[in-house]
Amino acid sequence: MGNLANALQQLRAERRVAQSHVEKLDKAISVVESLNGSGSSRTINQPTGTVAASASPSAPKRFISAASRRKMRLAQQARWARAKKASQPIAIAKTTTPAPVKQTMSAAARKKLSAFQKARWARIKAQQKKAA
Repeated sequence: MGNLANALQQLRAERRVAQSHVEKLDKAISVVESLNGSGSSRTINQPTGTVAASASPSAPKRFISAASRRKMRLAQQARWARAKKASQPIAIAKTTTPAPVKQTMSAAARKKLSAFQKARWARIKAQQKKAA
């Protein structure tokens, strides 16, 4: 029995050393996470070894610097500009000839046209009277 007691004592001593080593690693990890700004959302319960979620409302959020936000904004604007440019129809080249000059009717031409239309409507009304 003496050998078993010695072995058990040695195993418990190694367990204590390993447990202190794990605690030191957990502290180092939490320091690095706090510097990174990500924070830890999970903790390990030492006696059972199970993982439990710890919802900390004061956990730091992801912060983006103003310079990074500006770069992201400019990149998104460039993406939208490329998308709009690709979706627009191709413009047809315009002719270089100037538009024709708008001509006006002379007073004499307007009088002739008016007389012709009056005579035309008089004929139409006369035909309608005959038909009725």
